[in-house]
Amino acid sequence: MKITASDVVPNRRRGGDIRVLLSPKTVRSTSGFMGVLRLAPGEFVAEHYHPHSEEFLYVVRGTLTMRVEDESVELGPGDSLMVPIGAKHRLVNTGAEEGEAVFHLSPLAPRPELGHVDTEEPPHAHESSPQVGGARL
Repeated sequence: MKITASDVVPNRRRGGDIRVLLSPKTVRSTSGFMGVLRLAPGEFVAEHYHPHSEEFLYVVRGTLTMRVEDESVELGPGDSLMVPIGAKHRLVNTGAEEGEAVFHLSPLAPRPELGHVDTEEPPHAHESSPQVGGARL
């Protein structure tokens, strides 16, 4: 099944424009989910961790810095990074242009609400956001 980023409602709760494209909800995946994120200069995705999943990140454009536990890793176009299960991480656009990345998490948490644990107040914590993989279809 084809999913187009513009057909997916962005989730801005943790910061940035995060769109889960391929997920149990959109394509009935059973092993993980994948999406894209965009961050304006200075914008960030609040610190959190995944108790059940590894996260794989690939930078398409821009300069992003991922802090994993106490280590900061600068990433640019063509760079990729794996965040281990349970590792606290925070992503920030440290460049002058919009940053864009593709992410994949696997394996799936037993239930969607168990997939992320916030360790920092998300920028838009009190705004409603779509469920993971909430397409407009």
